[in-house]
Amino acid sequence: MKEYIPRVIDTVLKNKLEYMGAVLIEGCKWCGKSTTARQFAKSFIEFQDPDRKIQYDNTSKMKPSLFLEGEKPRLFDEWQMYPVVWDSIRMDVDHTGLKGQYILTGSTKPLDHVVMHTGTGRISRVLMRPMSLYESKDSNGLVSLEDILNGKDIEAVSNLEFDDLVNVMMRGGWPESLNISSDNQYKVAKDYIKSLLNEDIKTVDGVERNSKKMEAVLKSISRNISTNTSKTTIIEDVKNEFINELSRPTLDDYLNALEKLYILEYIPATNLNLRSKTTLRVSPKLELVDPSLVVASLGLKREDLINDLNFLGFLFENMCIRDLNIYADSLDASLSYYHDKNDFEIDCILKTENGRWGAIEIKLGAGYIDEAAENLLKFKEKVDVKKCGEPSFLMVLTGSNYSYKREDGVYVVSIGSLKN
Repeated sequence: MKEYIPRVIDTVLKNKLEYMGAVLIEGCKWCGKSTTARQFAKSFIEFQDPDRKIQYDNTSKMKPSLFLEGEKPRLFDEWQMYPVVWDSIRMDVDHTGLKGQYILTGSTKPLDHVVMHTGTGRISRVLMRPMSLYESKDSNGLVSLEDILNGKDIEAVSNLEFDDLVNVMMRGGWPESLNISSDNQYKVAKDYIKSLLNEDIKTVDGVERNSKKMEAVLKSISRNISTNTSKTTIIEDVKNEFINELSRPTLDDYLNALEKLYILEYIPATNLNLRSKTTLRVSPKLELVDPSLVVASLGLKREDLINDLNFLGFLFENMCIRDLNIYADSLDASLSYYHDKNDFEIDCILKTENGRWGAIEIKLGAGYIDEAAENLLKFKEKVDVKKCGEPSFLMVLTGSNYSYKREDGVYVVSIGSLKN
């Protein structure tokens, strides 16, 4: 039996089970939802088990409450295959008032009409992503994002070199890839894309979609990763590959399908109060949930990435956003970005639920640290601190080895040393 690799979400899940009747773990396929859920469950049902499909079909039609019988917490893996279980759980939690009774996992969002109630107050949701570098043990975890948020001093050295960074971007955060020592670990993401195009885009909601056009959409998103690219750009990209133009409603449908599969994420524009009246760009940044999917979508090899350091920088940002999202979720924080019409940009704004915030610039190479720190200090002057408060931190997140606090107060943090 494989040894369980601890995940950042473990603490979040444990906490939620103490005050909620049920918890739903959402996220893309292969990110480790079921494995993590089983660490907490005492009984489980795998709804994708073909040997029990007839039994499950009959139970869902005749008496779905039978699904709930078993030692608690009880796990329902891929619950959306039998969405009636949602309302059964909600009603049981309502009647008993007991906490920590059920865990659900889901790789796709169910259709809006298939459940009667939202589950608010009974079923709490938590989003799981592929592994961060800290979870995959590529980051030594000597620098805590929580410590930075609290203004503590830091000092650390990462062992991740340039080639190592390229490797982890190509490999991605898929738990199964950690069990593969050869270059075959890079094929996990390729197989993921094949499954996505040939199966998942059809089964997510039963809508027939053109796999070639979806592939072109994925390639366009990947080419423009970590930018606030417009839908017009994506449509033009797809048009270059097909004679028939992709309509806006069709593109919206394709993007919605990727979002339902937890493959596509949006980083919104910041809502911080600014002194400046400069017009802001309000369209969100498009991010794939893992950098390996960008590499696989475009069919890139190691030499392609090394020969295009500009694109590699955007791919590095995609990986950093993945990790920051994971760490931020555990701290009850969310991410946004800043970009005005003068092309002044801050890669990431982290804001906690209680209003504390910090600004982050993401730079692959050490040569850009001074420029990035200067940008952060300029941005601080744009913010109306009377309304938003002083920033809790300013940070340059980098691919270099060293983590420290500069004399101007800006943190320089290696992604190879960061944890939540």
